[in-house]
Amino acid sequence: GCAEYDFKIRPVAGWGNYPPLSSSPVCYNDTFAVETCRENNYRQHSTAGWLASFPVFEPHWQITMAHARASGTINWNGTVYEFEDAPFYGEKNWGGAFPTKWYWAQCNSFDDHPDLAFTAGGGIRQLPFSFLPGKQTETLGLIGIHYKGRFYEIVPWTGEMSWEVWPWGRWEFRGRCTDEKGESQFEAEVVAVTDENVSGVLLRAPTKDEGMQYFCRDSGFGRVVLSLWELEYDNDLGDYVRSPDKEPLIDRAHSGQCTVEVGGGPWWDVWRVKSKMS
Repeated sequence: GCAEYDFKIRPVAGWGNYPPLSSSPVCYNDTFAVETCRENNYRQHSTAGWLASFPVFEPHWQITMAHARASGTINWNGTVYEFEDAPFYGEKNWGGAFPTKWYWAQCNSFDDHPDLAFTAGGGIRQLPFSFLPGKQTETLGLIGIHYKGRFYEIVPWTGEMSWEVWPWGRWEFRGRCTDEKGESQFEAEVVAVTDENVSGVLLRAPTKDEGMQYFCRDSGFGRVVLSLWELEYDNDLGDYVRSPDKEPLIDRAHSGQCTVEVGGGPWWDVWRVKSKMS
C-alpha cells in the first residue's frame, strides 16, 4: 500500500510529571516553557530505570509521548482521513531484537478523563554480559500513569508489580509504589479485555536470528478499566494500605480505545508473573 501523512502533534505528557491540561497551554519550543518545566520539576525519565539510558539492556525502550493529540490528514491508498485532536502516542525501540516474550497496553483516551493516560509493558529482557555463565535474562514489567500533571510509576525497584496476561483477550496489571523517598505512595489496578470477535492484527517485529517476522498481535479495540488509590502506612499491620478516609484518586475510569499487544512466546497458557529485579 501507499501512505502519505501531514499532521501536527501537541504533546501533553512524556514520561514524568507534566503541565496538566487544566493549566495554561505550554509551547514546547520557547525558552519560557523550558524554564517553566525546570521550575515545576517537569523532568522526563528513562522508561525502564536510569540504567536504560545506557547501552546495557537489550532491547532498549523509551516512551517519548505517553499522552498527546494529533491533527491533520493521512492518505492511505487514495483515501484521505482527516482528524483533529486525535489520541497520539509515541515511543522508540532500538537494539538487535524485541524480547523473546512480551506484552504491552496503552490508552490515553478515557471517557470523562481527558487528562489521563496509562502505559503498561513487560517482558523477558536480556541481561548485560549474557554471554557469561549464569542467568542471562530477567522478567520485568511496569505501569506508568499520567494524571492531572502527576506521573505515577509502578516498577519493581520502588514497590511491587505483577501481571496476568492471557494468550489473547485479557490483560491484568496490579502494583504498588511504596518508596518512602517518593512524593507519595499509591496502588493501581488496570484490566483490559477484547471482545470475542476481536482477533487482533498480526504485525512484524525484529527477531534475533530471523530478522522481521510476524511475531506479535495487536488491537486498538481493547476495553479497559483503571483505578488508582493513595496509600498510607498502617502501624498495626506494618504495611501500606489504601487510605480508608479518602476516595480513590481514579475510580474505575473506562475506555473502549485501549491498544493491547502480545508478542513472542510461547503462549501456551496465562502468563502470571510477579516482577523482580535480577
